[in-house]
Amino acid sequence: MTTEWSLSEMELPTLRPLAGGTRGSGPMPGSVDAYPPATARPDSLDAVREHLECVLPALTSLQSQAYHLAAWGEELARRMLGGHRLLAAGNGGSAAEAQHLTAELVGRFDAERVPFSAISLHADTSAVTAIANDYGYEEVFARQVRAHGRSGDVLVLLSTSGRSPYLLRAAEVAARLNVTTWALTGRTPNPLASICDEAVAIEAVSANAQEGHLIGLHAMCRAFDAEVARRSHTATSEGIRQP
Repeated sequence: MTTEWSLSEMELPTLRPLAGGTRGSGPMPGSVDAYPPATARPDSLDAVREHLECVLPALTSLQSQAYHLAAWGEELARRMLGGHRLLAAGNGGSAAEAQHLTAELVGRFDAERVPFSAISLHADTSAVTAIANDYGYEEVFARQVRAHGRSGDVLVLLSTSGRSPYLLRAAEVAARLNVTTWALTGRTPNPLASICDEAVAIEAVSANAQEGHLIGLHAMCRAFDAEVARRSHTATSEGIRQP
């Protein structure tokens, strides 16, 4: 027997009415005035302003490495058009950034184009938990690199600290398989930036470095898409069929 549970409106918590009047009066929803800011303590406001000010060093650091990001985008396009794949890994928030990157490649970033093979190594929960249980968590990414990585593939590793032993182990395995490793890290020096083939290190505090990683990945995707479009146009002009 299945029991169905439901909440009546009377059982739901009552929300504090918005300032500015009753429903149906005042500004339209979506306007700035429709949702006036709540009262903020001075220390909370200071914390927010400090965080936002720390975004600027991350952006400055990224701008100084724009050439690097453009080169990554172009090289990734050349390899993926040649049949290679991208693997990506990170822990916590960096795992989300890694999955964001693979989604842009398997789906699309801006313009319509063919899909490309990209795998987030943390996203297969059955594989992650099985490997961690049988081999220890240190092998959770490394073993997947051994399974999926082929010579000429690219492994992108994200870590604000650059000290994750699980990512370092994955980079070591990738090197033996001739899989190119690119790191996105926070401040240097750090072990991950040193062990990988190339690195973009964002000189900012941890949270802002992680925000910078997403901006950097988007910038790389723009270069990637531009190179894919350029090569597709050239191939079409020369009568060469693209994958």
